[in-house]
Amino acid sequence: MLAPLPRLMGSRYVVPLREGGSLPGVVDTDADGTFVVKFRGAGQGPKALVAECLVAQIAIQLGLPVPRPAIVDLEDGFGRGEPDPEIQDVLRASVGANFGLEFLPGALAFDPAVDGRLIAAEFAADIVWLDAYVTNVDRTPRNTNLLVCAQRVWLIDHGAAMFFHHRWTGWHDRIHSPFTQIADHVLLPLAGDLAAADERLRSRLDHPTLAAIAEAIPEEWLAPAANEEFASTAEHRRAYTTYLVERLTGSRPWLAEAIAAQQRGPKPLQRRLTHRVV
Repeated sequence: MLAPLPRLMGSRYVVPLREGGSLPGVVDTDADGTFVVKFRGAGQGPKALVAECLVAQIAIQLGLPVPRPAIVDLEDGFGRGEPDPEIQDVLRASVGANFGLEFLPGALAFDPAVDGRLIAAEFAADIVWLDAYVTNVDRTPRNTNLLVCAQRVWLIDHGAAMFFHHRWTGWHDRIHSPFTQIADHVLLPLAGDLAAADERLRSRLDHPTLAAIAEAIPEEWLAPAANEEFASTAEHRRAYTTYLVERLTGSRPWLAEAIAAQQRGPKPLQRRLTHRVV
């Protein structure tokens, strides 16, 4: 059964994490530990938080390791002692609900050249399947969005997934679109049988589960006034549910595309634009 997302109150802004473009931060909560928080006031806005919320819960339902997710509320004046004016602007714009994953002390970024031994072929195939399903463009060799903590690999940073929702017009016609970017996935060369992964994973998701996952999106992230496609937040949620259910149960060219990309093999390394021509 899907566990409800806890809703916690941020009590202290600990430190910014400047590796990401969204300026996430480490935040202590009032009663339930420390979280890496993605802020609603960052440049990607609430849609990135919606994607984080949806994909984290889907991954957990599939049995994939994601740090514990939570909705983290911030009060007015939170982090007032932070000296960086850019971060202050983000925090002021993030009063209310934000998204967090539990902080993993000592975690390091996954390096496929060093940490590949931690990834079994079946596990890699499951992650590739998930990312093809949710159109996650951001798990590449350049930016793996995987962490290693205590010899275990964890999935993080899914704000770039579900990119269809950045333009709702005509969204229904794009549900079954293939996902060609899967060819750039960092784990595709390590992945086992993707058809077998489909057999393992698809039965773990169904309409009631996906509807419950969409129901967990905080209402303030779904602003109907800013989106003429939907008359209410309930209609907006139903659209996410429809997308996820039909993408899972339809013709699934995204799966065929992932299998074809795997059969083609990895792309050759390209010369970096920063290399000097001699």
